[in-house]
Amino acid sequence: MWSLAHICRCSQSVRVAHSKVLNNVGTRLISRELTTPTRFNVVSLRNTKTFRISEVIKSNGIIARFCASGPKQKPSKAVGYWLLGCSGMVFTAVVLGGVTRLTESGLSMVTWRLLGESLPTTEEQWQQEFEKYKQFPDKNQSMTLSEFKWIWWMEYLHRSWGRCIGAAVFLPAAFFWRKGFLDIHMKRRVSVYCALVAVQGLMGWYMVKSGLEDRFQGPSDVPRVSQYRLAAHLGLAFVLYLGLLSGALRVLRPFPAAATLHKMKDLRSVTALAHTVKAMAFFTAISGAFVAGLDAGLVYNSFPKMGERWLPEDILALTPTRRNFTENPTTVQFDHRVLGTATLAAATTLALLARRRTLSPPATTLAYAVGAMAWAQVCLGIATLVTYVPTPLAASHQAGSLTLLTLALCLTHEIKLLKYIPK
Repeated sequence: MWSLAHICRCSQSVRVAHSKVLNNVGTRLISRELTTPTRFNVVSLRNTKTFRISEVIKSNGIIARFCASGPKQKPSKAVGYWLLGCSGMVFTAVVLGGVTRLTESGLSMVTWRLLGESLPTTEEQWQQEFEKYKQFPDKNQSMTLSEFKWIWWMEYLHRSWGRCIGAAVFLPAAFFWRKGFLDIHMKRRVSVYCALVAVQGLMGWYMVKSGLEDRFQGPSDVPRVSQYRLAAHLGLAFVLYLGLLSGALRVLRPFPAAATLHKMKDLRSVTALAHTVKAMAFFTAISGAFVAGLDAGLVYNSFPKMGERWLPEDILALTPTRRNFTENPTTVQFDHRVLGTATLAAATTLALLARRRTLSPPATTLAYAVGAMAWAQVCLGIATLVTYVPTPLAASHQAGSLTLLTLALCLTHEIKLLKYIPK
């Protein structure tokens, strides 16, 4: 039996040849074929000029346990369906959040508790909750108790749904982890999902808190949450949704194990354009959060011109200039228009390019769907603008942005599947 000392002593005189992978029954050992001069011959290797380190490792049980990798796990399909269900819940939460913002319900609950707020059951308790609400600045000081109850229930539904998402992520994650249903890569992903859910809940309250601060002193100041925190809250929700959906696709539509990833010139342009559409749709949605946070959808309700001009006079009214891009409603709406139009152009080009490339039927269908959804989303945006942001249209427009992102993500996954070539 060779000891570690023998291996180290001869390692200075060996030269590495080509690599080989040996597949054993219980373990997978990475080995390299080594060539050594005959002066290092031992009894078991006499009259030979080559030996394999894997043979040395196999002869020593302790070394074998350290060098062997465990059997490769594949996450259960149940994990994929769990992640898909969680992504659907996040999609619903985004739509609920949009409705909450549009109905100005977000500031109706002025406290936050981790496990949920106590539910008013008597008229006296409702009146106490209403009095708490009236201590903070809000748009409508003439609101009645019945009107307050309606916006309170909207915010309560949004928060309760968020806590349901937390339970739907954390509890099954602990179960699947304990039962060994997750491989090392999925464990890392699930850890990130859990962290994002926790941060998202805290960001939600941090956003609401900005609307309860005493910073609305001017006569034209309208109490609202910070557009920066609103964009961060929405951005985290989108990242969580895309992460969950991507994890589900990796389990339910896995990349072939017995294949290698190749760079294919035919798919290079389609791949780049699909990722471009995905990124542009994301940033357009984030710019939409600034539009919502500043009520910028109410300043120029005409299309394609803004008022009588293509470029409004007050587009750079604030100083310094950089403030206009996040604090000037006119500039924020203009930027959203430009980003939406650019996304539409990229998605249309992608759909047209897919006709000239050899794609799988699912990838081709998804490419066409991305183009069609981009047109539908732009039409929804224009209709929302010219009708002065009615809640049903505006909520549909926000859901449309997430739908477009969903299709773009599925498309990039399908294109990547095409790049795996059987060995």
